[in-house]
Amino acid sequence: MREDDRLGPEPSDSELVRRGRSGDDAALSTLVHRHHAAAYRVALSLTRDDDAAQDVVQDAFLKAFRALDSFRGDAAFRTWLLTITANEARGSLRKSGRRRETALEDAGPVRSEDVDPAEAAVRSQESARAREMMEQLPEKQRMSVSLRIDEGLSFKEIGQIIESSEGAARVNYFHGIRRLRELLR
Repeated sequence: MREDDRLGPEPSDSELVRRGRSGDDAALSTLVHRHHAAAYRVALSLTRDDDAAQDVVQDAFLKAFRALDSFRGDAAFRTWLLTITANEARGSLRKSGRRRETALEDAGPVRSEDVDPAEAAVRSQESARAREMMEQLPEKQRMSVSLRIDEGLSFKEIGQIIESSEGAARVNYFHGIRRLRELLR
């Protein structure tokens, strides 16, 4: 029997939440591992500072795990966590009394053996330019575009995270995309 066969399917977030409520630290670690990158991207898009984003994500997970018993499951755990993360980031910005206007750090391209280095360089430049242009969007448009493209969330989930209706999230996304196209010309 292969090792993959013994592991079985990965547990759902609902199962991990249930186990986490019972004190299973491994389940909570799995939730952190599964959702950390998405939470970090949300925090970074709001704070625009790596250190602040890392602090926000840590605080968001702590807050979520402390409130795990009150999580009703009306939304997906991921949506609930990203909402907490966005609220923590906004709170962090209010506490600091300012918003940072520095550009996002370039994450760098994902390397692939099949990609021509020249093509990868062009893609990296285009990606960096698009990230720069995203910084010019209003917060809700920036968040809507980022959550839709980077996280693949539905407009209903995006609306919950940016504290607006599903329709407003859709409008913010489309206005953001239109504005990006204008800026990238």
